[in-house]
Amino acid sequence: MKTMKSAMLAIAACATVAMPSAAAADPVIGNAENIRKLDIMLMVTSLRCRNGADNFQADYRKFSATHIATLNRAGRHLQSNLTHRHGSRGAKRALDKISVGMANEYGRGHPWLECAELKQVTRDLTAERDKAELSAAATQLLSNQPLGRWAAR
Repeated sequence: MKTMKSAMLAIAACATVAMPSAAAADPVIGNAENIRKLDIMLMVTSLRCRNGADNFQADYRKFSATHIATLNRAGRHLQSNLTHRHGSRGAKRALDKISVGMANEYGRGHPWLECAELKQVTRDLTAERDKAELSAAATQLLSNQPLGRWAAR
C-alpha cells in the first residue's frame, strides 16, 4: 500500500511538471498584474508629460489601441484572480488600491526615465508584437532601478 501511494505521488509529480500551467504558457496571464500596472504607468506618465516638448499622449493611445486585446485579457485575469482571493467586493477594493497606488507613484514621474525616454519606450512597446517581450518589459519598466533592455536608455 505504501509503495502504491509513493508511486501515485511520483506519477502526479511528473504530470505536474510535464503539463505547463496557464501562467507558463501565456506570459500575459502569468504577469497580468504587471501588464495592468504597465498600462497605468504609461497612462499616468503620459498625462504628467503632456505639457512639455515630449508629450506622448498620442503614443500612449496608440500603444493602448495596439495592445487592447492583451491589456483586456490581463485585466480580466487579474480581476478573476482577485475575485477568487478576496470575493467580489474585496476584488474591487484590491483593484482600486492597485490603480490608485500606481497613479500616486507615477504621478511624480518615473524613477529612472524622463519624458523623452518614456515617449520612446511607448513607441517601442507599440511596435512590440511578442506578448512575452511585453510581459518582460512590464517587469523591467516597473522596477525602481534600470533593468534589462530599458536600462541602456
